[in-house]
Amino acid sequence: MVLYTSPFPNSFLSVLHSFSWGLIFPCYWLADRLVGSFVPTTYEKRQRADDPCYFHALCIIITTPIYLALLVASLPFALIGFLLWSPLQSARRPYIYSRLRDKNHANGATLLTEWKAAGSGKSFCFGSANVCLLPDSLARFNNVFNTQARAKEIGRRIRNGASRPQIKIYIDSPTNTSISAASFSSLVSPQAGDNRTVNAGIKRTTSMEYKGDNCGSNNGEENREDKGGSGEPHEGEENTCIVRINGEENGHMSDTETDTVNGQARASGPAEPALEGDAEISKTPNHKQKEGDSGSLDSCSASRESLVKVRVGDGTVDQSAVNNKLLYKASIMKKTSVRKKKHTDETFDHEISAFFPANLDFLCLQEVFDKRAAEKLKEQLHHYFEYIVYDVGVYSCHGCCSFKFVNSGLLFASRYPVMDAAYHCYPNGRGMDSLASKGALFLKVQVGSTPQDQRIVGYISCTHLQAIAGDTTVRCEQLDMLQDWLSEFRKSTSSSSTANPEELVAFDVLCGDLNFDNCSSEDKLEQQHSLFTHYKDPCRAGPGEDKPWAIGTLLDPEGLYDEEVCTPDNLQKVLESEEGRKGYLVYPTSKNHSSSQKGRKASLKGNGRRIDYMLYSEEGLYLEWKVEVEEFSFITQLAGLTDHLPVAMRLLVSTGEDDP
Repeated sequence: MVLYTSPFPNSFLSVLHSFSWGLIFPCYWLADRLVGSFVPTTYEKRQRADDPCYFHALCIIITTPIYLALLVASLPFALIGFLLWSPLQSARRPYIYSRLRDKNHANGATLLTEWKAAGSGKSFCFGSANVCLLPDSLARFNNVFNTQARAKEIGRRIRNGASRPQIKIYIDSPTNTSISAASFSSLVSPQAGDNRTVNAGIKRTTSMEYKGDNCGSNNGEENREDKGGSGEPHEGEENTCIVRINGEENGHMSDTETDTVNGQARASGPAEPALEGDAEISKTPNHKQKEGDSGSLDSCSASRESLVKVRVGDGTVDQSAVNNKLLYKASIMKKTSVRKKKHTDETFDHEISAFFPANLDFLCLQEVFDKRAAEKLKEQLHHYFEYIVYDVGVYSCHGCCSFKFVNSGLLFASRYPVMDAAYHCYPNGRGMDSLASKGALFLKVQVGSTPQDQRIVGYISCTHLQAIAGDTTVRCEQLDMLQDWLSEFRKSTSSSSTANPEELVAFDVLCGDLNFDNCSSEDKLEQQHSLFTHYKDPCRAGPGEDKPWAIGTLLDPEGLYDEEVCTPDNLQKVLESEEGRKGYLVYPTSKNHSSSQKGRKASLKGNGRRIDYMLYSEEGLYLEWKVEVEEFSFITQLAGLTDHLPVAMRLLVSTGEDDP
């Protein structure tokens, strides 16, 4: 299948489309600004409450007539542009495929080593987030604003989190398994190609500063520690710094060791977390970098997952680049109630993390509706992801029953090459959702090859369902269509037979904002849908019941700018407590409950509305391989930038072979 790298089949149509949109844009921008000025966010309300001169009200009185006059003047041009723009959409392609050509642009992602399926297994990490990048006037109804600046900061935080260094930890002590008990002060920056184990004593500590080379810290892939506790890396784990913690009864280090490790851990000074010399400072609180903001990797606290593994790039490190390295702080939290695996019957780790997982392989985003914001987001993500599919959807009346003003809002980013892609629009959208071409994006990626030249591939699907509460029937119909489209895509893109396979399927993942949760009584039909018999939900115990450690992903919009949750670290700490979750998450409640839940202590079902899903299937995969969840994370790194919690899942594909 040919992937579309431009929205139109020829340059003439592209130029004509740009011209028509140029006529429409002034009217669109003025209308957006005019409506947005009358929809303040809670942050703006608090700022204005401190203004005794009512300066903002005076500005609105002055600017509103100006906006109205300019809007009326731009309407004739917008009408002409619309008459040109609308018929052009019949020739528009359903997505744009962007591949990074200049590898030097990718600061955080060097080219991956191809997986040859020769070892015992390989891990793949998937992330999903609803980022609420609507036109600014519409985003304000979700209590977020400044869409263009938010898009840039969201991309920056994601790539910073995914490209940070990691430390792989093995704890030998049977009596002390808390990560907060480990001291990593003795960890030194490993040299390229040096795979070694660093022994450390057990010691309480506050933080560890690591100067890592962002350009080469993550060229390996995340892999699971050996189940037998041997600490031997999986395939592709050549450059791993392993910290092995030997438990001691007294839990202390000698004075000599303490002096040594303190000298090694001492940092020369703070470093600017932003990359590429970007010195833009936002005027909004959504991306104002503060001390302790782990979204910028300058955090006073970090998640357990952020202390998993350190990788360094192959080859000689340029000494001149050392002084330009980022300063990473990886704090050891004394409270690890949620981040540490508490349920012994669970076979994988689960946590609330202040960072996106390091070595994130695939990212699926929803609500990237604004096209200018999508370009800014793509530019930032290309610093880490080589392959991006964006501007997904249809416009006007093309391909769907009703007129579509905006696209589907779906965006996909990958470190592995995309082989095939397809998009389908849900034809049954209702209300405001019918104005967007909500649908499903299906992708096939190549993640390696066997020694017999068989391709190793994976399937990833991203979707966004009907959002309006009470539209249960609509969502069930969309789930039915989703299953049919998934089956069709697998059949149409498969190039092998069972008898003579030309490619081996390693995983099949479905993610997105499904707009229903697994605990609300109003969502019973969706909870019992047949989709969950084909795809497994790691957070789900059964229909109507989530596992105890799973939390909601929908934040209460009214509290987005509260000091307690406005940074990734603060939000992480709040969500680790039941009372904190009650104050800042939206819960499944009856209709007579008010929308604002802060301060309410009543008993609520579950741990919040979990409407963002990461599902995986064991059907249709290579029979001799086994897929299992290695880790699941709820992520707070986008605190203050969106009203959803991103989620991430790491899958381990076990080949059943021994390492050579």
